[in-house]
Amino acid sequence: MQEIDKIIQSYLLELSYEPILTMLSQTNTGKKLRSKLLLSIAGESQGAYILCAIIELIHLASLLHDDIIDESELRRGARSINAEFGAKNALMLGDILYSKAFYELSKQEPKIAQILSNAVCKLAIGELMDVNLSKEFNPNKEAYLTMIYHKTAVLIEASARCGAILAGLNEEAFAKYGKNLGLAFQIVDDILDITSDEATLGKPTLSDFKEGKTTLAYIDLYENLHKNDKDILKNLFKKDLNTEERLWLKQKFKEKNIIEQSIKKAKEYGNLSLKAIENDKNEKLEAIIKALIDRDF
Repeated sequence: MQEIDKIIQSYLLELSYEPILTMLSQTNTGKKLRSKLLLSIAGESQGAYILCAIIELIHLASLLHDDIIDESELRRGARSINAEFGAKNALMLGDILYSKAFYELSKQEPKIAQILSNAVCKLAIGELMDVNLSKEFNPNKEAYLTMIYHKTAVLIEASARCGAILAGLNEEAFAKYGKNLGLAFQIVDDILDITSDEATLGKPTLSDFKEGKTTLAYIDLYENLHKNDKDILKNLFKKDLNTEERLWLKQKFKEKNIIEQSIKKAKEYGNLSLKAIENDKNEKLEAIIKALIDRDF
């Protein structure tokens, strides 16, 4: 991952504007799942590192815009760029990263450039879907799954597809692996917002619901409640919950076995990922899935 960080740093230095480096110096670039995925498929080479750097710039830009939309003050336990430097600076920084990524992407072969640019378009649509779904409690599971495919899974899918192209492998099989991994990844992330603690999350628990995100567990809970409790759940949407309301939610999740139900769905997508590449016997990719779905919740 150090080589990828060096390339990203060199791209940013080429922009010759110190505030860009200052703002990004306070940003945690994360675990680089998309890069690990691409390198696990294509192997390590300078060309693969460059493509990873482009993808990470795109992902980072999307996170900056996501934090602005959600008005998030924290990102992985640290103050977000919009909280630290203001929404205008965060917005323009995101635009700069997108633009630099597309400039570097224009140097890649057309097929790869088309796959990634199409993924970014879908990603932006996913953000818009998320905004519209957050206006009111969303009981529609298909709408949620469509949104997380666009917002999260599509770039993971594209990374896997590009890795397969670089390696001369079956791109459809690896794209299917990436898509289902992305869906499982987001469902797990949504579960952790409920089951984990603030120190691990880097933000308060149950933040998603307060921010207007009706994730899979809340939809499953809604489907399993009687009418009066359904009304209570909807009334808690986007509310700063007190202790009693938090306890009510936790109790209902436990009473209806909702978390187990959501974990089962994540594992179903994980198994679909493994099935897509079962003929390739890629131990690294199998390990990524197993680490995701066999963790403690």
